[in-house]
Amino acid sequence: MNRDLPATDETYMGLALAQARAAMVQGEVPVGAVVVCDGQVVAVGHNCPVGGHDPSAHAEMQALRAAAQALGNYRLPECELYVTLEPCVMCAGAIMHARIKRVVFGASDPKTGACGSVVDLFAEPRLNHHADVVGGVMRDECVGILQTFFSERRAAARARRLAQSSPAAEVAGDTSVPPSETSN
Repeated sequence: MNRDLPATDETYMGLALAQARAAMVQGEVPVGAVVVCDGQVVAVGHNCPVGGHDPSAHAEMQALRAAAQALGNYRLPECELYVTLEPCVMCAGAIMHARIKRVVFGASDPKTGACGSVVDLFAEPRLNHHADVVGGVMRDECVGILQTFFSERRAAARARRLAQSSPAAEVAGDTSVPPSETSN
């Protein structure tokens, strides 16, 4: 990163995408997150609920936990969170409790997004913390890595189904003795 130029949302989203790629290598849904405070990256995280056997191990949660440890406080009021996929309700709740001042995400999540796609918790007036939210930063790259991951998963599942239904698989799986070998 060039220190002479101010970092932009795209710079930090690029770092979040690197975290998403790390998740994908581990077989996790490729979502990455970065926490920035005063222009400095203080923590990163990526999805790891499958490998960690932890339903709360979303990228945002990993990055928030690491940032709280790095800064010595669970409140992160001067921090910004960059994440490749719109946060879900669980993550939005943690973001609120941490008092993150700004959330920047790449891809919208029409199934679980809590920043406007399904619900908008940060616009809910009855809640006590309202981070500024910016969506669509490097959207195409963030959508692309997710599409690639799920496309590859579907292709692998198809290949497994085809392999299981092929004649070679049936022969390999058949442990019965042919009738000619059982007769006297």
